[in-house]
Amino acid sequence: MIRISDLSKSFTLHNQGSAVIPVMAGATLSVAPGECVGLIGNSGAGKSTLMRMVWGNYLAASGAILVGTVDVASAAPRDIIRLRRETLGYVSQFLRVVPRVPTLDVVAEPLLNLGMTAELARTRAADLLARLNIPERLWSLSPTTFSGGEQQRVNIARGFAHPYPALLLDEPTASLDATNREVVLGLIEEAKARGAAILGIFHDEAARERVCDRLVDVRAFTPKAA
Repeated sequence: MIRISDLSKSFTLHNQGSAVIPVMAGATLSVAPGECVGLIGNSGAGKSTLMRMVWGNYLAASGAILVGTVDVASAAPRDIIRLRRETLGYVSQFLRVVPRVPTLDVVAEPLLNLGMTAELARTRAADLLARLNIPERLWSLSPTTFSGGEQQRVNIARGFAHPYPALLLDEPTASLDATNREVVLGLIEEAKARGAAILGIFHDEAARERVCDRLVDVRAFTPKAA
């Protein structure tokens, strides 16, 4: 479902004489339906960079990133938008939403974008928010005022609202207490059981051992010195 081939990435430092810094070369990995692959490596090794390339926020210098039949590395912006709407979900560490939009609508939005009725979308959103222990009294408020842990749970609810065939998870259990951590791990296991291909970053070693089928050390993709 996710196939990365000979991927490379460099950054140009325009404020430092346009110096080019290679950060990744030859990255190759795959994630099958129903499989969870965890990215490991020290801070700065390129885990987040790789995830952002799969999501389409960073442009690859070369190589291919196939999610289903779409090559994110060369796809047109409209095709990436369609991919994100229908096929590829992403749970980041940070909640980015339009201010003043109620939490229930924030979670329901991916379903509304797919044409689901407002009633069904909000019912699904309510079920997830309840499962993730977000009090109902907060559902009509904007999540921009919530605590870090509450915002993360809203982000998770939004990311799991639609049964995406592929999922990117960036530290999904960070900032969570034991009860909500268990809920999130259960959601990941359910996504795997229905056939989702999951690529994730898990610094929580116990969580990683529980849900990941394989680990890929991104340090293997560090460019070799000339």
